[in-house]
Amino acid sequence: MLDHKLLSILVCPICKGELHYDKLRQELVCRADKLAYPVRDGIPVMLPDEARQVSLEEIEAL
Repeated sequence: MLDHKLLSILVCPICKGELHYDKLRQELVCRADKLAYPVRDGIPVMLPDEARQVSLEEIEAL
């Protein structure tokens, strides 16, 4: 689980937009760029090369 303070200050490294935490998949999702950044052992990996593309259906489910 990520700390709420940390979640409130993290932004997408590409567009600087808001991130949404997907607890089930342990990812931080940027809806604008349609990217999901992994959270490994409670640490967000905010590298664009590590992000995966997110489908429109996944974004709508958040």
